[in-house]
Amino acid sequence: MYFTNNNFFHGIQFHHLHDNKLHKKTKGSIDKDNFIKLIKFIGRDNILDADEFYNRFNKNKLTEKKTCLTFDDSLRCQYDIALPVLEDLKIKSFFFVYSSALKGEPDPMEVHRYFRTNFFLNIDEFYDLFFKKINTDLSKFFNLNKKKIKDKKIRGPFYSINDVKFRLVRDELLTKKEYNEIMFKMFKEKKFNHKNHYKDLFMSEKNLVHLKKKGHLIGLHSHTHPTKLEKLDFHEQFVEYSKNISVLSKILNCDKKEIKYMSHPCGSYNENTLKILKSLGIELGFKEVMDVDFNRKMKKVNNSSLEIARQNHADIISMMNK
Repeated sequence: MYFTNNNFFHGIQFHHLHDNKLHKKTKGSIDKDNFIKLIKFIGRDNILDADEFYNRFNKNKLTEKKTCLTFDDSLRCQYDIALPVLEDLKIKSFFFVYSSALKGEPDPMEVHRYFRTNFFLNIDEFYDLFFKKINTDLSKFFNLNKKKIKDKKIRGPFYSINDVKFRLVRDELLTKKEYNEIMFKMFKEKKFNHKNHYKDLFMSEKNLVHLKKKGHLIGLHSHTHPTKLEKLDFHEQFVEYSKNISVLSKILNCDKKEIKYMSHPCGSYNENTLKILKSLGIELGFKEVMDVDFNRKMKKVNNSSLEIARQNHADIISMMNK
């Protein structure tokens, strides 16, 4: 299925929210007041409930300015801060959940984010220490990747250069094992016990059931949330999504066929991913960015039913403040 209008974002992507109490402000997070302002800026009439969005999508009747709200990564802050606003404004949204977090085995990335925010004076202090622990000439590595750094900064203007460099080192220079070893070494130095914070960082199964009861739609986001899912082979990707749909359908007490929506973790996917999702009955998929990836032979921003463009909420906040 392809859209009549292929150059408009049909989803708004949210991750972190803060209240400066349990959920502290982090880079790119949004508070309740700005969340409400964003909804008003987009226009309540332009925001479709998740089920209405899905129905219009199926009938190829999504028009310009009609969008939906999407929440990634199974985060407790979304439940605590965004949900009351959604209920007050009577907006039903998509929540894309990676399932290992529900089983007490979350991807360490979220714990790392909490650690960076709460155990350093600022994010650059963390980056300085992290870069010093890598036994590689990073200046040479960054020089070889100048174009990639520049492109990533253009695609994510809300990221600092250090943010981009950190993600490049994490995702492309280090193996997952090497990265985690460095982080756990830093945890030990700061006397940080990450397991003590899981319940504050991630939604529980009970939270997920409550979201469904309230009319929000729950979708896939892989099982373990690989940052570079496209680097996994076909079987590994199949395991990621088949586990994801099995865990969620069991928690939600529904048939697997009822789960028809997803978002790509970190925007990472390839042709194998799309084949696997179709084989699992997924009909609606959101990507992370508003560009056309010519390496994937895309011709449109909303390239296919499993590649629907989303605008990051931070970009919209920037538009609001101009």
